[in-house]
Amino acid sequence: MLSESLRFAWRGVTANKVRSALTMLGVLIGVASVIVLVAAGNGASKSVNATLSSLGTNTLTVSPGAATTTGFGRVRTNQDAAANPIGTLTRPATLSLADADALGDAAAGPAVAAVAAVININSVVASTGSTSHTVASTVATTAEYLAIANDTVSLGRTFTTADDAARSRVVLVGPTIARDLAGGDGSGIINQQIQLNGTPFTVIGILQAKGTTGARDSDDRLITPLTAAQDHLVGYADLSSIAVQARSTDDVEAARAQVETILDNRRHTTATNRDFTVTTSASMLSAASSITSTLTVMLGAIAAISLLVGGIGVMNIMLVTVTERTREIGIRKAIGADKTGIVMQFLIEAVLLSCMGGVAGVTLGVGLAQIEIAGFHAVVSAGSVIVAFGFAVAVGLFFGIYPATRAASLRPIDALRHE
Repeated sequence: MLSESLRFAWRGVTANKVRSALTMLGVLIGVASVIVLVAAGNGASKSVNATLSSLGTNTLTVSPGAATTTGFGRVRTNQDAAANPIGTLTRPATLSLADADALGDAAAGPAVAAVAAVININSVVASTGSTSHTVASTVATTAEYLAIANDTVSLGRTFTTADDAARSRVVLVGPTIARDLAGGDGSGIINQQIQLNGTPFTVIGILQAKGTTGARDSDDRLITPLTAAQDHLVGYADLSSIAVQARSTDDVEAARAQVETILDNRRHTTATNRDFTVTTSASMLSAASSITSTLTVMLGAIAAISLLVGGIGVMNIMLVTVTERTREIGIRKAIGADKTGIVMQFLIEAVLLSCMGGVAGVTLGVGLAQIEIAGFHAVVSAGSVIVAFGFAVAVGLFFGIYPATRAASLRPIDALRHE
């Protein structure tokens, strides 16, 4: 009877508590690993997707491409040079303010709503008095950038086109920099002067907090007008990128085509040899989701290996148990126990060990997933819990079949003679 088999299985598990606990430990670690690693992957995916989604669904980014060569009075790509080697390698492909101005032409790009030239500046140190702060991200851009990037200020004001035209030394700071330089909640920094690489700039606004993405602090940033940055921070450097906003989500592809056409005409390129790339927020989101999903599956698969190791431990202990209880098996068979009853007894014992380890593993895994991992919160999915626990039970069942069958195959006379 099933109840009889369960009673014998429970007695077998509790007969040697330390050994049973160590056997369950392997399953526990495997189940907890699967839950935690999959939760970490889900958390990372959610964090990345939230960051990209905050940019909006109607934004595009134009980035410079590969190195170019010159010849015949026009810019030629490396592919052109390979086909016709006349011309000399001059410099990497770049984007200029003239390119950004061309993209802002409403007649040439009716689907384009706004354009912002962007220069990313490294190694900027913000200071006030005796306090200094090395800025993680500094963006020099035009007034349209905040609307395109779906960015706002929580206190103060944004800079305007007039500020940019007047080459005003104004700056927007992230909450991390504001707190570091002014102390407290950072609000005291508004309308105060800070030094950026030794040049005084006036803080006119504190950017809206964005939190962290993994280990990266998204609030450790500055945004300043492009003209002021060119005068005092970076010189007349090439653009890092051009941010473009389509008039609506439905116009994204039309805006993309118009941007490519405008730049192709300016740079004398075609679809086969462009020295720039145009990416949309939707395509970046899709690519990021694909990558994080693949990583999550890989993490889960790696963690599942520890479950298999735990299953091998279950089989090993069950084989030892069968050897230790050979005489008991002989007595049971001698008084009428059939092969099915013996198989059920030892199979249930193996599954019981796996289930108990699985329950403990689920509890530990869900608990550990509540801890912040690498700057973001893990997200436990019901599916990963069910799969991990189900896999643990399946492992116990699979690795318990051989020991149970071996026990049931013993001849009563040989089992009774066993010492």
